[in-house]
Order: sequence, then C-alpha cells, then structure tokens
Amino acid sequence: MNAEPVSRRARPAKAPLSRDVIVRTGLEVLDREGLDALTMRRVAQVLDTGAASLYVYVENRDDLMAAMLDEALGRVALPTDGSWQEQLQTLVANSIDAMSRHEGLALVALGGIPTGLNALLVMDRMLTIFKEGGVDDTTAAWAVDLLYLHITAAGAEQAAYNTRKLTPAEHIAEVRRRYAELPADRYPMVTTMGDALFSAGDRDRWAIQVLVNGILATAAHPVP
Repeated sequence: MNAEPVSRRARPAKAPLSRDVIVRTGLEVLDREGLDALTMRRVAQVLDTGAASLYVYVENRDDLMAAMLDEALGRVALPTDGSWQEQLQTLVANSIDAMSRHEGLALVALGGIPTGLNALLVMDRMLTIFKEGGVDDTTAAWAVDLLYLHITAAGAEQAAYNTRKLTPAEHIAEVRRRYAELPADRYPMVTTMGDALFSAGDRDRWAIQVLVNGILATAAHPVP
C-alpha cells in the first residue's frame, strides 16, 4: 500500500529570510562549527534554503562576516560612570571581550574603516570620552584609530586562545618552556630576561594607559 502523500500545507512554515536572520545564523554556525565551516552554502543549509537566496540580503561571505562583527559589537556596554579615563578603559575592555567571543571576527575589523551601526556607536562613545578629557578633534579622531587597532589585535589574540581552549597562563607556560630551550649565546636577552618577559600584571590596563598618555602628550598634526 502506497504511503499517503503529505500536503505542503501540513509542513511547518519556514521563518522568512532577512539580513538579521542570516547574520544570527552565521554566528551560530561560527560558534558551533568554527570559522572554516562558515560558508554561504552552510548558512543556507541551516536555514533550509539555497545559497542563492542569501545573496538578496548579503553580498558575499565578507559582507556576512562584517555584519556578524557588527552584531557582536551591539553587545558592547557603553560606560557612562567614572572618570573619562576609567570609561575609556571599560569601553576598550568591553569591545575586546565582544570581538573575542567569536572566532575570526576581530580580524574582519582590520580590513577597513568601521561602518556598521553598532561599531559606529562604539566609535561615537569613544570620541565623546576623548572630548570629555579635553582632547582636540583631530587628535581624538586619530586616537580612536589607534585604539581600534589595539582592540582588534587584542580581540584576535583572545579569540585564538578561546578557539584553542587554551588560557593565557597555559600559553605563557608553553612559550616559556620553549624560551628556556633556546641557546643563550644566540638569544642572550630573551634567555636572561625570562622573568621580566613573563611577569604577571594587568598588561591590558597598562597598555591603555601607555596609549592614552602618549595621545595626551602628542597632538595630531594633519597635513593642510
């Protein structure tokens, strides 16, 4: 006896496609399966549609990843309490944390000037904080570029740790063992300064302080 055909109307309706749905699905694929698995075809499979359907909403994989980065930056809490230096420290730390939660997204930020709406909110808040600190417009603008490079580099580093399921302490111990095996006659400073190279402390906060102190002491001089 032949099975009775199933009407299409009896099947659950698929969720309508949109850019937001595609971006959120891309993040799910990235977090569950890794960067190499993130393809337009794979995202389409998860959404039970064809890859061609996605191109109505996203131009290509690069556009998708840029939108995913901006979605991640939408979770950055924008500080309003404390001194302007404290707010800047918090904003940078929150941005690094948001970028590092998803493999490969921080590297997307190195490829161009931020244009996503959430990225622009972070930029706008950072500019506001610098202005509250008395920094002139041009220096504040250049300072944001400099800090954004620091944020993306730190985010990429932390994401690499997360992907490898390796803590910074474990990585440091691994590298320190490698340094200890180096010939002292060829690497005299590296082998003798191990304690300093691997000394503990809040290096992230120190790095921001160094950058901010340099920014305050060095006004930008644009070419007329």
